[in-house]
Amino acid sequence: MVINQFGQPVGEPLSDWRAAKRPAGETLNGRFCCLKQLDPQRDYAALFSAFQQAVDGRDWTYLSIERPESSAAMLQHLTTLQANATLVNLTVFDAASQAPVGTVAYMRIDEGNGVAEIGHVSWSPAMKQRSSATEAIYLMLRHLFEDLGYRRCEWKCDSHNAPSKQAAARFGFLHEGTFRYAVVTKGRTRDTDWFAITADRWPAIKAGFEQWLSPDNFNAQGQQIKRLQDFMPQK
Repeated sequence: MVINQFGQPVGEPLSDWRAAKRPAGETLNGRFCCLKQLDPQRDYAALFSAFQQAVDGRDWTYLSIERPESSAAMLQHLTTLQANATLVNLTVFDAASQAPVGTVAYMRIDEGNGVAEIGHVSWSPAMKQRSSATEAIYLMLRHLFEDLGYRRCEWKCDSHNAPSKQAAARFGFLHEGTFRYAVVTKGRTRDTDWFAITADRWPAIKAGFEQWLSPDNFNAQGQQIKRLQDFMPQK
């Protein structure tokens, strides 16, 4: 515990702290996927086709809009995302097919305090329950903490969104609380659950991701041998 000149407890000093760098849409390469800066004209047709593989739009219930039901609507959606200067939008490409299969963004970026959020996560059926979904988050986290110098990465979701909360826990984010009446979205009230990974926990979480992603953790059929949770720190 650090005590100041008035006898009060204060946080640890950060004498060597420098502001983090803003993500710039750098390409992030992995074994199962590759993330590139979103290009609406390049990506919209393939993404529309990928999202239409789902039988309905239930995966979009907790997103800001409903699933685009035409290629023109998908182009408009991606163009709107790209026009939002607060977001750094990325398209996820499947490594085997080289096709766009999802989108995700860095958001609420605060370089001065070294804090950013991973959000706007939209996985098509070609990503759901696939290794690429886990690797995409790992690549984003590694880039944020190791290349750009962030201290904290956040994950937020609708408190009713059980799959997103389960994903956050699986990826090593710790639940920090629920913000009640946080947002009005689609004409509904939303409570928001907050999760975070901090820089002090990142080395252990990184090790967990890398052990899970190792070729030794997959059988000849490409199925995992151990779950990601089996490699992750408990706290």
